[in-house]
Amino acid sequence: MSPGRQYKVGVLGATGTVGQRFIALLAEHPFFVIHALGASQRSAGKPYNKAVNWKQTQPIPSAVREMIVQECKPEHFQECAVVFSGLDADVAGDIEQRFRLAELAVFSNAKNYRRDPHVPLIVPLVNTSHYSMIPQQRALHQPPLKKGFIVTNANCSTTAVVVPLAALERAFGPIESCIITTMQAISGAGYPGVPSLDIVDNIVPYISGEEEKIEWETLKILGGLTQGDDGLKAFDMHAKQPLRVSASCNRVPVIEGHTECVSVRFARRPPPSPQQVREALQAYTSEAYTIGCPSAPRHTVFVHEEADRPQPRLDRDYQAGAGVCVGRVRQCRVLDIKFVVLANNVAIGAATSSIINAEYAVLKGIVGGQA
Repeated sequence: MSPGRQYKVGVLGATGTVGQRFIALLAEHPFFVIHALGASQRSAGKPYNKAVNWKQTQPIPSAVREMIVQECKPEHFQECAVVFSGLDADVAGDIEQRFRLAELAVFSNAKNYRRDPHVPLIVPLVNTSHYSMIPQQRALHQPPLKKGFIVTNANCSTTAVVVPLAALERAFGPIESCIITTMQAISGAGYPGVPSLDIVDNIVPYISGEEEKIEWETLKILGGLTQGDDGLKAFDMHAKQPLRVSASCNRVPVIEGHTECVSVRFARRPPPSPQQVREALQAYTSEAYTIGCPSAPRHTVFVHEEADRPQPRLDRDYQAGAGVCVGRVRQCRVLDIKFVVLANNVAIGAATSSIINAEYAVLKGIVGGQA
């Protein structure tokens, strides 16, 4: 499905790693057109190709090579229907707030507003129903907003695991417990990233804040929305059937692609068999794909039959990294079922999620504006 028109978009943090990925993905988008680029004062006023240390595998898109980089101020983005934020967390909060206040729709990859009780934390292959919080976010803002809002996507490691978990809960009901061990690529640390002397010939069994993000974000994403006596909605954090999540996070010498070993226990007894789990994962389709979001993958979850897959080097770019790959589905002697999931952390784990979120918002009429 196509909206039948084009929409001007802006990118904040355009010279950074995530910002570059946004630009690479948006350069050939069917209805998003890059109109404005924002970065630090140091980069502002320069043509993009002079301001950026380009680290993508394809050349800088011709449409933005000579585009002048602006400061991250709303007045430079007023014609944009959508603003994508690839800003670092240390500056994202205040800047994104100013853009929302200026009645702009902000789709953020930063962590700053993920815990906000009125901001949807959306993995577009999982919980697009949480867009229903947007009217309340606008109404409760002071002053109330007509068009502005913020939507965040999840941490890259959280994104990988919630997709198969959502598929399993849709098929078999609530999951009670989940144990996750991650093997996370060095690109997740940004550029220049982890020092070579720390990661070559090594595994680092600690990533600051990562375990807490997975354990908390999973509950917000997989949970529903409740409505109180005052008429206000709230994210229920999976409270109807409490879900316990335990995560252990490790940095490994892989460039792209987060691999995670997952074990789950279902509330349902007896639990589903490994074959039933495989079939449910294969059958799972996201609403984003169903309504025609052009960046949404046909196979939300690709299930490998080979005993040694998925692998980052072989599988991270399948479907342009927009879906997740699952393999080694088998019985768990401690919980019920265990499996391995792989997600491209710089695609569905970052910019691709924000782009699908914005596509969904356009196709559902949540944002507007014509190029």
